[in-house]
Formats: sequence, C-alpha cells, structure tokens
Amino acid sequence: MMELPDLVAGGLAVGTLSAVALGGGLLRSRRQRAALRAQLTEIRARLDSAQQAFTAEVEHLAARRVPAAAQQLAHPHVVVPGPAGQQTAGTPAGIALEHTLTAVRAELTAQRTRIDAAAQAGLRGATREIQAALYRLQDALRGLQQRYDEPELTQTLFALDHENEQSLRRAQVAAVVCGAWVGLAREESHLVDAVTGAQARLAGYHRVRVHNHLEPGTALVSHAVEPVAIIVAELLDNALRHSASETDVVVDLEHVHHGVCVTVDDAGLGMTHDERARAQRIVAGTDPILLTDLGDPPRMGLAAIGQLTRQFDLGVDVSSPSPYGGVRAVLRVESHLLSHIDPVEQPPAASAPRSTRRSTAPEASAAPARAEAVRDRASAAPSRDAAHGYGTDHQDPAPAPGHQGPRDAGTLPQRRRRTRAAAPAAPAPRSPARRPFAVGS
Repeated sequence: MMELPDLVAGGLAVGTLSAVALGGGLLRSRRQRAALRAQLTEIRARLDSAQQAFTAEVEHLAARRVPAAAQQLAHPHVVVPGPAGQQTAGTPAGIALEHTLTAVRAELTAQRTRIDAAAQAGLRGATREIQAALYRLQDALRGLQQRYDEPELTQTLFALDHENEQSLRRAQVAAVVCGAWVGLAREESHLVDAVTGAQARLAGYHRVRVHNHLEPGTALVSHAVEPVAIIVAELLDNALRHSASETDVVVDLEHVHHGVCVTVDDAGLGMTHDERARAQRIVAGTDPILLTDLGDPPRMGLAAIGQLTRQFDLGVDVSSPSPYGGVRAVLRVESHLLSHIDPVEQPPAASAPRSTRRSTAPEASAAPARAEAVRDRASAAPSRDAAHGYGTDHQDPAPAPGHQGPRDAGTLPQRRRRTRAAAPAAPAPRSPARRPFAVGS
C-alpha cells in the first residue's frame, strides 16, 4: 500500500505533465492562428492587387484600346495597344477583355457601314437632282449658242458651258462614289474620242498632250465608253492639279497584249510610298469605299475610279513614278471591252489626234480618195450637239464664219454652230486637210 507522500508526488507529476501538454497545445494553436492570419492577409492582398490590375485593364481598354480600334477602322496605320499588364495576357480575364474588344470593333464596323450607307443614299439623291438641273442648264446654254452669232456673247456662252461641264463632272463623280450608275448610255466610240472628250471636261485641258499610237478604228463597246471617259478625266484632273501650271501632262494610247493602255504622266511632286500604296488600294476597287475614308472635304476622284474598275472590269495602276518626276497612272482596257469602227465610214472627231499607225483595213488602202473626202466633210460640217458626245469640246481646226479663233492656249474650247440659211456667210478659210491616217501631234 502506497503512502500519502508518494501519492502526492505522483499527482503533482501528472499535473505537471498535463500542464506542459496543455501549454504546448495552446502554443501550437496560437502559431496556427498566426499562420492562418498571415495567409488570409496575403490572400486579401492578392485579391486587392488582382482587382486593381483588372480595374486598370478595364480603364486601359476604355481609354486607349477601344478608341484606337475605332480609329484603325478609318486609318489602318493606327496601332491598337495591347494589355496594360503583361500578366493579364492569356488569363481568363485577359481573354474576356480581348473578346470584348473584338465585339466592340465588329459593332463599330457595322454601325459605321450603316451610317455611311445612309449618307451615300442621301448624297446620291442630291446629286441626281443636281445632275438633272445641270443637264437642263447645259441644253439651255447650247441652245443659246445656236441662236446668237455675236462673237463676244458666243465666247461667254462657251465659258459658261465649260464651267457647267466641270460642275456636271463633279456631280457625276460624287454619284458614282455613292453607287449610282454612270448616268449616260453611249454608242460605240473611238477610244481616242473618249480620251479627248474626257480632256475637254477639265479646266486645264490645254496642258494635256495626247499621243495616239492605236490602230485606226480602235473603239470601245458602248457600256465602257462613259466609264473610261470618267476614269481618264479623273486621272488627268489629278495630274493637272498636282503639277506646275507651266508643265504638260502627257497621255499615250498604246496597244498591249490583252487590250489597250492609256498612260498618263505628269511632272509634279509625285507621291510618297505610303501615299502611292493607299492610292493603289483605292483605285483597285477591292475594298468597299466609305465616305468617311475620303477626308474632309472628301477627295472622290480616286474613289470613283475604284468603283468603276470594280463594276466594269477595268484596271488602273498608280504604283509607278513617272519618268518626268511625278506620277504615272495607267488605265488598262481589256480586249473584251474593245471594238472596231471603220475609220473611213465613221472617222473620229476632227479635233482628235491622228494615229501614228497606218490602218491595216482594206478600205483604207483601196479607197484613199474616199477617206480624204470623208475627212474633209467631217472637218467642214457643223458638229452635232455635244451634250453627250466626245471630241466636240476641243478647238476646231478653223473658226466658224464670223468668229475669231483662240489667241492663246487658255482660250476655251470652241464648238461649231449651225449657220442660218437666211444669212449665208462667206466660207471660212480652212486649214489644209490632213491625210486620213497621218501622224498627229
């Protein structure tokens, strides 16, 4: 039987051991709680950092990336910034933000196209009314030209008619850019007549030098006449606008393997590589044309060319510099858009430059006297109303009776007017007739 002191000592030992164990448990519990607090603090810090980073990415998306994406629609050279933080890329949040940017860009494109289509429809309707009014004015002016014989009044009417023609060209170009039809149906015409007719629509027509190296009788099918005239007029207008007034614009008409090329060379300042690349994209007609892409005020010449090249299977290239230091523009007309007109039965306009080639047609070699007679009649007979014709806007070889010829290169193009039978005038001196297919200037 144990004694009391031993029992007391044993109890004290057990109590000590229990206290020690309890103290160790309390200490471990405190350490665990401290570790948990540290982990919770770290997790809260990470959440706060992630929230701040996500907020910064959203703000960066709204302030920088979305505006840049909107500008890139109109200006492809604008670079859209990437995410603000590199750690965001590839994460679920980063992928979601990229999807948001893509959706915003698609919606902006759709809305931009819809708004531009509405603007084009409004402009198309306005240009239709303007064209109709200008055609009425053109008919009235040419009626006055037929009615009056006073030289000063006639010259004033010519000047007004030419100004009206330029306004009509601008309205027509705007309508074409907006998707309207070219507006005029023509018969098959000599290609050189289409080129000289386009030249006559411009203010600086006297600076254009046309060299015709085509086979006599080379013509355009009816539906290609007006598109070719519009394109040549816009190419010449660009060349005249961007070159010095004392320089010439040279036009060469040449046969190529698959058709005909009309080459326009100017001696202007030319374009930079980026400008030339942008112009080539526009005239190629591969991308849809929006009014908002044409600047303020809109520059519609190249855009009209792009519309017509796409609609009528024509080709225009402006990617090469001119040997004169400016820009070379080449219009290519494929063989299926070409036709042939007998140059003896239906010669080109008297003011059109003669071809540098000899005709291979049997009529030309078998009947030179007949060709000469037809040419004489074409030079002497009054020209028809030029409201929808080509080659009639240039200076005639000889002035009509009672009219003075141009004194300088800036004089407006003259048109022959019908003479009154009641008051016959003395025959006007006529320039020596050219041979049918002699080399022209």
